[in-house]
Order: sequence, then C-alpha cells, then structure tokens
Amino acid sequence: MEEAAGERSNLAGVRHILLVLSGKGGVGKSTIATELALSLRHSGKKVGILDVDLCGPSIPRMFRAQDNDVHQCDSGWVPVFVDQDKSISLMSIGFLLERPDDAVVWRGPKKNALIKQFVADVAWGDLDFLIVDTPPGTSDEHISTVEALRPYKPLGAILVTTPQAVSVGDVRRELTFCKKTGLRVLGIVENMSGFVCPHCSECTNIFSKGGGEELAKHAGVPFLGCVPLDPQLSQSLEEGRDFIQEFPKSSAFPALAHITQQILDGTLQQSS
Repeated sequence: MEEAAGERSNLAGVRHILLVLSGKGGVGKSTIATELALSLRHSGKKVGILDVDLCGPSIPRMFRAQDNDVHQCDSGWVPVFVDQDKSISLMSIGFLLERPDDAVVWRGPKKNALIKQFVADVAWGDLDFLIVDTPPGTSDEHISTVEALRPYKPLGAILVTTPQAVSVGDVRRELTFCKKTGLRVLGIVENMSGFVCPHCSECTNIFSKGGGEELAKHAGVPFLGCVPLDPQLSQSLEEGRDFIQEFPKSSAFPALAHITQQILDGTLQQSS
C-alpha cells in the first residue's frame, strides 16, 4: 500500500493521461506525440511526455534536449524541461544512457521494471496532459505500461497509422489490444497523409489515402484527422533547428490543432 501512495503523489497533479499507440514501427508515433504536445501547449496547456520506447528513444532529440541529465529529488526523478516556461517536460531512457549510441540490450523483466519506475518515480508536478509515447507492436512493454497506468485512469489511447493497407492491418491488431486491456480508444490519426510540396504547397498522396478513416469507421471509433508529411518540419528536426518555433508555421499545424481541439472537447465533456 505504501508504494501505491508514493505513486499517487507523483501522478496526483496530472489531470489527463494519453497513450500514443500503433501496431507498427515507423508510422511516426514519436512525431505525433511531440506535435500533439506542442499543439496542446499552444492551447495554453502544461504537458509532459513519457517516452517508454526503450530501444528507440527519439523524444529527447526532437526537443534538442538530448544533452540534458536527469536529476533526483525527494520524490524521484525530475523531468527535463524544454522551455523557459516549463510548459513541456520530458522523461526518457535517452537521458539515462551514458552515450547516445548505447543500445538497450535488456530482457523483458528489466524493461518492465524500468517502465514501472518511470510511471511511479517521475516528479511531474502539475500537468494538464501526460502523453505516453510507446514502442511499436503490442508487446511486453505495452502491457506493463497499461497495467502501471491503470490505477490512474488514463483518458485513453490515440492510434497512429499511415494510409497503406499493410499499416492499417497492423493498427487493427492494436485496436484488439486496447479492447482486451480495457483501454478506451480516443480515435485514430492518419499520419504521413500526403506530402506537402515546399515550393508550391500542393499536397500529393504518396502512399494512398483514407485507410485510417476507413479503419475508424469499421471499428466504430472516432477518426481524429490526417496529418500531412511536411519536409520543412522534418528538416527542422534533422538540422536541430528550433522545432518548437517552426511547428506553428508548418502545414501539419492546422491538422494537429484540429485533432487537439477534439481531445480538449472530449475532456470537457468528461468533466461536465
């Protein structure tokens, strides 16, 4: 019981917990988690990102925070703040590795223990939203994350897919995972939905289109929207430019703002 009380104190100030899931790697979960955090921040919210992708922790790099160290306080680890206002905070195994190229070659039990520790021992303080960026698949780490978060009643999961049938098929399995673990699906986001030309701003569907919407309809869950590929935004990340500043200028911003508004509307309905 004592352990549960300790856990409660660290997540007591977190109003809503969102999980970003996908049955597949490479669909842009970390990008969507990052953009969602920035979009919520634009709406005046205080946001944390918990990166439980232990083998591919990319969140620190996206915020140019990879050189930061995590410090201890009385109630556990202090997350890394990415801006002066302390409106976005991060926790990732990327901050705990001695060298950025270190591989996490661990068996399941050790990974699961770290996930439990991440959920229990990070001193988030007061947050409007905690976004949990998960690894691909419906693996051990997913089950550990959902079980560790269950006492704190997560708001639900956002499923990320790309438009192609292969990706949609894998994400369908993630829907089954959510059903089996009792995790509410807030909706599906179709990422990489078209390519926005940096010269003429025309949007071309490189893959196909509508797979995510079709899946949402079929599964009876909300379709939150399509997020286009924006090479300028990707470039700002690659070159370490200030992604936070560049994000509102990107073609992905209106799409993410629309998705964010639906999430905020949903939380309002829940609390009324």
